Amino acid sequence: MLSDSTSPDRTRPHDTWRVERNSDAAIKAARDAGVRDSLRFHAARPREIPARLAELDREWDVDRAITAGAGALTLSGLALTALVDRRFVAVPAMVGGFLLQHAIQGWCPPVRLLRRLGFRTRAEICEERCGLKMLEGEYRSFGDPAPAQWSVMAVSVHEGVEA
Repeated sequence: MLSDSTSPDRTRPHDTWRVERNSDAAIKAARDAGVRDSLRFHAARPREIPARLAELDREWDVDRAITAGAGALTLSGLALTALVDRRFVAVPAMVGGFLLQHAIQGWCPPVRLLRRLGFRTRAEICEERCGLKMLEGEYRSFGDPAPAQWSVMAVSVHEGVEA
C-alpha cells in the first residue's frame, strides 16, 4: 500500500489489510519502498519487466507460507507423536489453533515471523505486478496515472483476480 495512512485500505480484501495492520510499521514501510524502488528500476530497464513478472508469479504470499508451514508442522508433529512420545500431539493441536485463528481473524502469531522473513500479502505482490504492467503499457485504457495512484488502480483492476 503506497499511501501513508495508518488506517486500513478498505478496498483491499479483508484478510489482507488485517495482516498489514498487524505488521510493524517498519516492515510495511520497507514493503512500500521496495515496490517504489522496483518500479523506478524497471521504468529505466523495461526489458527486464517480463523476468520480474515471472518472479512475482512464483513468489509465495503470507497465506501460502502459513498453509505450507502448517501442513509440514502437523505432519512432523504426528510423526513425532507416533514415533517418539505422545506428548508431541500438542504440536498439531497448536498448529490447528493458529490455522483456525487465521481463518477467523485473518491473522495469527506466525504471520509476524513470516513478515519479518520477507513474505508479502497477495495485495502487496499484486501492487508491484500491476505497476510493472502499467509500465509495460498493458493498462493504456485507464490513461497514464501518477505513481501515487498505482496502488488504487492496481486494487481496482485486480480485485478478486489474485484469490
